[in-house]
Amino acid sequence: MAAPLPPAPGEREMRPSQAVWLIPTMESVRWAFGSGAWQPSRPEWLQAARCVQAEEKERISGFMFANDAKAAMGGRLLIRKLIAEKLKIPWDEIQLQRTEKGKPFLVNSTPNVFPNFNFNISHHGDYTVLAAEPVLQVGIDVMKTDLPGSSSIPEFFRIMNRQFTDHEWNMIKMAGDEWDQLNMFYRYWALKESFIKAIGVGVTFNLQRIEYHVSPLQLREGQVFRETRMFLDEEEEDAWSFEETMLDGRHHVAVALGKQDTDSKDTLQVQVNAREKLPQFTILNFQDLMFSAVPMAPEDPNAWENFHAKQEKPIRQSNAPT
Repeated sequence: MAAPLPPAPGEREMRPSQAVWLIPTMESVRWAFGSGAWQPSRPEWLQAARCVQAEEKERISGFMFANDAKAAMGGRLLIRKLIAEKLKIPWDEIQLQRTEKGKPFLVNSTPNVFPNFNFNISHHGDYTVLAAEPVLQVGIDVMKTDLPGSSSIPEFFRIMNRQFTDHEWNMIKMAGDEWDQLNMFYRYWALKESFIKAIGVGVTFNLQRIEYHVSPLQLREGQVFRETRMFLDEEEEDAWSFEETMLDGRHHVAVALGKQDTDSKDTLQVQVNAREKLPQFTILNFQDLMFSAVPMAPEDPNAWENFHAKQEKPIRQSNAPT
């Protein structure tokens, strides 16, 4: 066997312990799809229905209103796009299931370099959103500021009184006029829901156990902030951080980020590095969602007939300030 070449002049010999391994990386993912504005044509809806699992197609067909069906379809396509493009699992081989609490999860084994890969979706108002992380535990919630459907704002707040702490209610009431108060209410609600979804518990969790000290007081559209602090049982939780942004003037998004159950020093270092970045949301259209899609079933004309017969959304009072 030939002897190894000596290092060139000016170069240092690299010992095996100094070798640098190139490990595939995956950055945080933040996607939003304008499901409310999407008015699918017959070919689009039939194409989408072919590209989700049969049980999800059946579940989507069961929604009473078209707006909810579009949001649910958008969510499934977002998840499959994420897994196909980031984990390189073929679209038609992806297997998704739901936990007892309804949270989607990937059944397929993930690559060893992403053992903690996880994702979460949310939809409300006009958007369906997704957040994914290679290391950190993630939860996401989007809320659209809307007037209550069947009561005044003060009555709505009275009904929801037990969902927030005294500090949070004081901040809501100090926000300005009733619309500003409602805006702050939904901001707090998105924060609480993002944490609940990240830890995977249901509606039985006492929301008064968690309290947020929001910062800045005013969010700006298209700008991500990570300044809000969370207190759990009156003690600040340094292990959790929260990204906040406005997709537009009425849609709040909160992303909860926390450590997973691991003692790996390498993982903890990745977490520290991940916290230095503030990922921005990318707004996707239907063509973006379908970029990597592969049909998994024959075309079903009944899928369009079912969708096309739905009313867009419930008839209700005006949901914007006058």
